[in-house]
Amino acid sequence: MVNGHPADPADRVAAGDVVEFEIPEAYVVEAGGEQIPLDVVYEDEDLAVINKPAGMVVHPAPGHYTGTLVHALLGRGGGWSAIGGASRPGVVHRLDKGTSGLIVVARNDVSHRWLSAQLKDRSLSRTYLAIVRGRIKDDAGELEGPIGRHPRERKRMAVVEGGRFARTRYEVVERRRTHTLLRCELETGRTHQIRVHLATFGHPVAGDAEYGGREEGLDRPMLHAWRLRLRHPRTGVEMTFEVAPPVDFQAFWTSVE
Repeated sequence: MVNGHPADPADRVAAGDVVEFEIPEAYVVEAGGEQIPLDVVYEDEDLAVINKPAGMVVHPAPGHYTGTLVHALLGRGGGWSAIGGASRPGVVHRLDKGTSGLIVVARNDVSHRWLSAQLKDRSLSRTYLAIVRGRIKDDAGELEGPIGRHPRERKRMAVVEGGRFARTRYEVVERRRTHTLLRCELETGRTHQIRVHLATFGHPVAGDAEYGGREEGLDRPMLHAWRLRLRHPRTGVEMTFEVAPPVDFQAFWTSVE
């Protein structure tokens, strides 16, 4: 508004003009339970391991106020840890919307603290399968580079000076002429870490349009959280979970040359 009247694109604000605007009311996230089916790989009174489908957002965020994993957890019933706040009950770590596979969630605050400590000391390990563009020559290697916000595109991450230390280990599972199937293990857990490191390496994840891996017929990155290893927060018993990649991942790998 300019002088109490709707602004016209052609208008110019001059000295002495009164500029009025309204600050929109902040959106307060109060996630409620929704009856959303979940593929529960394991569950007890302390934690649950979920096989998250590609396309599901983990917790409510701008643009994603319903249909998240958190809504599904609340709809499942029982208690969930509150350490992450009202919008993230149970959430210990994240998977990107387009990434499928295993994620562990905490039923109570004690379990949450123990699992978070394992993430920090790297005794909770996460191994991914990734189909990347191009043929990688080395059978195995390490990708290292500090990750932070992209200097111009703030929704993206990048290897940048002053970013947080990040290291990803990879191993070739199989090669095709145009693509390579990798196992990737996170030594750190930065946002978009595998996607950023592989793109910087020159082999972006297939289907990852955000980081240079656009592929016809794919609407999400071919990245799958395949294996999860942890110590049970109550018993200390080591537990390993594995889940095969979904149909779209397997079909794409079958189709490449």
